Amino acid sequence: MALVEKLLIVAMALQVLLTMGILLWMGMERVPRVIRGEIPAAKIAVERDAYPLRARLLSNNFDNQFQLPVLFYVAALLSLWSGVTGWSEVILAVLFVALRYVHAAIHVTHNQLQSRFTAYAAGLVVLAVLWVWLLLRLLLSPGI
Repeated sequence: MALVEKLLIVAMALQVLLTMGILLWMGMERVPRVIRGEIPAAKIAVERDAYPLRARLLSNNFDNQFQLPVLFYVAALLSLWSGVTGWSEVILAVLFVALRYVHAAIHVTHNQLQSRFTAYAAGLVVLAVLWVWLLLRLLLSPGI
């Protein structure tokens, strides 16, 4: 396996690590509160409003990890499967994942909307460029 392919897999693994880290942190914020009886299970069976702000932010951010990142995973896997992975894909993938970390950090801390939106929008642009680049490489490559 080529170095660029390994690096693309590392980028995907870092995105998975972010998702799992948010899930773990969210669990540490939520589960003890329910176990201690601070939050009745009936109040959280459908809505998250009973949780304190930090737990809701973590929950929202966890949900967010299944939006744009899904399109990232598909692009990365398509790149690996088709054999067109190059440095451009790796750089765009790493940049996208870095922006997801920035977005998550903003989202679960001060949650300043303008900063969070800027990080999200930048990630979206990088992801769109990755997809356009990947499509061009796939459609213009002979033998694919």
